[in-house]
Amino acid sequence: MKLYQIAILFCILSCGGTQSPVPSAPGHNDPADETGKPHYLALGDSYTIGQSVAPDERWPVILADELKKVGKPVATPEIIARTGWTTRNLLDALEQSPPTGTFDLVSLLIGVNNQYQGRNMEEYRVEFRQLLVKAVAYAGDDAGNVFVLSIPDWGVTAMGEGNRDHISGEIDRFNAIAKDECDKLKIVFIDITGISRKALNDPSMIASDQLHFSGKMYRLWVNEAILQVRKLF
Repeated sequence: MKLYQIAILFCILSCGGTQSPVPSAPGHNDPADETGKPHYLALGDSYTIGQSVAPDERWPVILADELKKVGKPVATPEIIARTGWTTRNLLDALEQSPPTGTFDLVSLLIGVNNQYQGRNMEEYRVEFRQLLVKAVAYAGDDAGNVFVLSIPDWGVTAMGEGNRDHISGEIDRFNAIAKDECDKLKIVFIDITGISRKALNDPSMIASDQLHFSGKMYRLWVNEAILQVRKLF
């Protein structure tokens, strides 16, 4: 990987810190056209916030649109996510400024920055479990209203060139931990990692920053998830 790529990668994946979460979309307390609709909370990092894509190309927004098409309309997703967040960053943000009310659907996608920063996998297990417990609490203590997307493989992007096998192997190990913890709590785990790897042969699935994924890819994740998500609430 060239030096300029490393600098860009460090900036995009490592920025974020422990700042308070700022919902990236109107929350369920916004009155316009939201009355009576199920509330959806999406927790995560750059993939959930939709780094380098338009707001309507974020996968939680696409999911909400597709749910409406199948007769399961939800209010505008409340997104608590930030580029660079690890499991620890997300936990800290939720402690500092927890979402209010109860949600009918809660999603979680987190862990790529743990992998990128070389964080300990057992630390990830502990913190990921804590996030699952919080997600269930936000869903009215109903694990059946929570789902998790697996960590996609950023190694297929230009920034992962030259180190793809190592990145892929570590992503798989982090995902095995996430699935194990989901199984323990009977939370739906949806594997989109294999889909993310299709971007290796299709540049249009990569965002303009050459690190994150495009709206085209996010739509494929939603196509994979919707069959299970529509049954959750």
